[in-house]
Amino acid sequence: MKVVFAGTPEFAACALRALIDAGFDIPLVLTQPDRPAGRGMQVQASSVKQVALDHGIEVLQPLSLRMDSKDPQRASQAQAAHARLAALGYDVMVVAAYGLILPRSTLDIAPCINIHGSLLPRWRGAAPIHRAIESGDAETGVTIMGMEEGLDTGPMMLIERVAIDDGDTTGSLHDKLAALGATMIVEALRRFERGALPATPQPAAGVSYAAKISKDEARLDFTLPAVDLWRKVRAFNPFPGAQGSVNGTVVKIWNALPADGAGTPGQVLTADAQGIVVACGEGALRLVQLQKPGGKRLPAGEFLKGFALEGLVFA
Repeated sequence: MKVVFAGTPEFAACALRALIDAGFDIPLVLTQPDRPAGRGMQVQASSVKQVALDHGIEVLQPLSLRMDSKDPQRASQAQAAHARLAALGYDVMVVAAYGLILPRSTLDIAPCINIHGSLLPRWRGAAPIHRAIESGDAETGVTIMGMEEGLDTGPMMLIERVAIDDGDTTGSLHDKLAALGATMIVEALRRFERGALPATPQPAAGVSYAAKISKDEARLDFTLPAVDLWRKVRAFNPFPGAQGSVNGTVVKIWNALPADGAGTPGQVLTADAQGIVVACGEGALRLVQLQKPGGKRLPAGEFLKGFALEGLVFA
């Protein structure tokens, strides 16, 4: 069976590695164009592109797959991509966190199967892992689904559940779901090859949307309940990193726990090696790993050296 793969970040790269290891014929990979990344903002290839090149797989990086785009460059790249896809005669396209919308013209070439990091129909959209943690969900998972033109609305083929632990961050949960998705897509394609991959329409009830995470969400509002802020700290680790400010200095907060205490929201109640306890709208939040501007992530005890906080206020 000939498989075209479309994806961009590490979540997708895990699946691509699994399909290569399972022996599927992958003649072509679609991924996002190289872009600046990291502190130095050096232009970098996507994780998926790196895996493809390591295995000698052809890579296409169109800006768009919409042949009717009003941008001549995007339209030209889309036309070239479709011509290449049509010439391949592939059996199925696997899509995982690609970052481009697949138009009807792409979906019509061959069946498209998507790896989505949530229990659909909950958390359709761009940031399902972040939003599941932020909302306090007890579990999430991976859904293998057929693709259609709607946003993550296609029929479900396989679904597996994963508990969200109190210590999970988006980073740790991402790794769990990426590994699970990689295993599931291999199983799905083997079933597809045998004609034994039934699809079930998503239920109409329980639909929610996971909006893309913006850097503007990073600033914590200490008038909120401590449990809400604890979830945000975990949801925003590693991106964009939760933030507070003290006397105008922006401080990143990488790990925190709900704590006992009360006071004016933002007030530092105690500050020691066990953490910096900050009053919230309800309860208090113990900040246990923080980062000064230009510094490293540090446990609270190390962070406090040269950064006295007793009696100050987080805003």
